[in-house]
Amino acid sequence: MIRPYETKDRESLVALLQLNIPEFFDASEVEDFVVYLEQDAQNYFVLEEAGRIIGSGGYNWFDGGATARISWDIIHPDFQGKGLGKTLTIFRINEIKKNPVVRLVVVRTSQLVFLFYQKLGFKLEKIEKDFWAKGFDLYQLRLEIPEPA
Repeated sequence: MIRPYETKDRESLVALLQLNIPEFFDASEVEDFVVYLEQDAQNYFVLEEAGRIIGSGGYNWFDGGATARISWDIIHPDFQGKGLGKTLTIFRINEIKKNPVVRLVVVRTSQLVFLFYQKLGFKLEKIEKDFWAKGFDLYQLRLEIPEPA
């Protein structure tokens, strides 16, 4: 089940992020994630199974709604590789497409998972070494959204 983030989920989501350190995130990113949840989680979602949070991810609007940026995708290590990240990403893309002015979806991720987004049609546009933390490079990808016919 995918549902909107609620403030009461914060502790569980921070624990979920910590389960993905150091494989997919650096410990220095925990504080950034907490700030995001407190200030910028306008369209953030949790993925639950049997009442347990096993994933999360969101998006934010830029350029007056013409651009959406996918943010903070996290899947519990025990559930990775089962298609849940894909399900959550497609769910958000479909939510984003409900906005008639959106033309671009951007994701800023690392070298560790950028291929996941490429499989979903995103195109690599920029790489910046050690952007997130030492050993965690920025891979920025984009997905063009055509104008409705």
